[in-house]
Amino acid sequence: MLELRPNCECCDRDLPPDSVDARICTFECTFCVDCAETHLEGACPNCGGELLQRPRRPAAKLVNNPASTERVLKPEGCVNAR
Repeated sequence: MLELRPNCECCDRDLPPDSVDARICTFECTFCVDCAETHLEGACPNCGGELLQRPRRPAAKLVNNPASTERVLKPEGCVNAR
């Protein structure tokens, strides 16, 4: 099951579970659409995988399967990611 991480690893922007602006790779590294397109050119800086729109979990399913609250942040941000 996807963790649905709560923020962009580069800019720390909040990405709630229903966000259409969240992008993830196959390892669930999570970025906002702005960082993914502008700084990362659609590729994960951690694994090189493709960044795609993260699926949204229906609100009713979040009750028993909540999103992660653990924030992951790259200290250097996205500027030097590629």
